[in-house]
Amino acid sequence: MTVKITQRIKGFKVVDETLERPAVSADNATGKANVVEMDESLQRPETLVGMTYKIKSPLFEHALYVTVNDVVLNAGTPHEQRRPFEIFINSKNMDHFQWIVALTRIMSAVFRKGGDCTFLVEELKAVFDPRGGYLKKGGVYMPSIVAEIGGVLERHLIAIGMLEGHALDEAQLKYLAEKRAAYEASQGAVTVEPGEGFPAGAQLCSKCNTQAVVQMDGCATCLNCGNSKCG
Repeated sequence: MTVKITQRIKGFKVVDETLERPAVSADNATGKANVVEMDESLQRPETLVGMTYKIKSPLFEHALYVTVNDVVLNAGTPHEQRRPFEIFINSKNMDHFQWIVALTRIMSAVFRKGGDCTFLVEELKAVFDPRGGYLKKGGVYMPSIVAEIGGVLERHLIAIGMLEGHALDEAQLKYLAEKRAAYEASQGAVTVEPGEGFPAGAQLCSKCNTQAVVQMDGCATCLNCGNSKCG
């Protein structure tokens, strides 16, 4: 548009118009609301959705109950997503109350910062107890109670879509079931119900940390993840 100047010019300055008016996003241009992102400015809603996980460790007399609450961003829009907002750990055992409170506050602060919080999983799972770890139900090795909390967080992030799952496909599951049946038949072992454990004498797998490695045809093979030194 042409503007006719009718007065004498006494001075001038360069003005960035984008700083003098609010930015219009693509969604605003079409009449939709702005996309809300997770950051510290986001206020806690009155109600959050969450899940509670039970941890029963031989290191504790009483079970731990881990609750992760999520905030739902952009509900009802194509940008809807569920993100962790806070975490609580409850137990009758008060011996470790201080470090549990500290851990939950730090993790909750990381959640509210926004961005990628999935790194917490590997950081927690890498914590080792100097007294030694333990085997949980199913033969999965846990190096510490903190590592199991990391495992719980991993399960939760997979459930809400922030991490990809590690489930085997049907062909792999069928192959491992056949291998397990063949091994138990050759050893005369008592069949163990799925999820209860693996054949007696199985060794710990370095890949999936499950006590499921057996010798088959002269090769160490994991009956849980399929890892084998023979390829």
